[in-house]
Amino acid sequence: MSAIAPPFLQPGQRVALVASARKISATELGFAVHTLRGWDLDVVIGESIDATHHQFAGDDELRRRDFQRQLDDPSIRAILCARGGYGTARIVDALDFRHFAEHPKWVAGFSDITVLNGHLLQLGYQSIHGVMPVLYGQPGGEEAVESLRRALFGEAIACQAAPYPLNRLGSATGELVGGNLSLLHTSTGTASQATFAGRILFLEDLDEYLYHLDRMLLHLHRSGQLTGLAGLVVGHFSDMKDNVVPFGQTPYQIIDHYAQRYGFPVGYGFPVGHETDNQALVVGRVATLSVEAGGSRLSQ
Repeated sequence: MSAIAPPFLQPGQRVALVASARKISATELGFAVHTLRGWDLDVVIGESIDATHHQFAGDDELRRRDFQRQLDDPSIRAILCARGGYGTARIVDALDFRHFAEHPKWVAGFSDITVLNGHLLQLGYQSIHGVMPVLYGQPGGEEAVESLRRALFGEAIACQAAPYPLNRLGSATGELVGGNLSLLHTSTGTASQATFAGRILFLEDLDEYLYHLDRMLLHLHRSGQLTGLAGLVVGHFSDMKDNVVPFGQTPYQIIDHYAQRYGFPVGYGFPVGHETDNQALVVGRVATLSVEAGGSRLSQ
């Protein structure tokens, strides 16, 4: 059975800004609040905004309580995770989704929010992998924000990538799953691990050593998680690090080392991840991937 899509947003509805991971100030969200109000949405600021506990937006209990409040409030039609960093996995198992199931709503974010995308998909619900409020004002990021608006309001979304030498031509259709590779890797064996078989997987990551990237992909391969994959979408792998003795492969070459063992189509260079142009994708929604000589396209 396909994942359930929460109701799309309508003008005048309420959305909440919360911080489930790293701390953030209300001042940093001024542009986002202005943008959301420009979409004719009523913006609610959660108690985790402006809260501080070391690097976190308040301690685990405060962040859990804030997120739970927004989950339980039927007047909140979307929860927009203000920023990433680290910390969402520390609270996800303590969240109660019973009231959410009565009134499903959109949850949107990326990077550390990958754990929520996977958790919701395991519960049977769609969510959005997309640019977060702290980044709405980035120069050059206008299309990323517009793609998020389209996803929230139920308009069709699609992203494209130029031809790439490592592309594996073909087409695939299936529910979309994925996000930050590090979070997908550490979700293995938890309640937030979404299965990949029969689905189109998308991957991105930031600030990892090249050998870490190889190790995580090796784990996905050895644990059988890539078996039966319908297709693979490869986004940004930004600010990768190397050792004094070079690993000897680029991020895309490392991915290809494992992808070539399977028969699914692979498209590299999609605008998804930690670069300015981070296009929105709906996790759990059926997508179509087309990888041709002239380039790649993912549409939902």
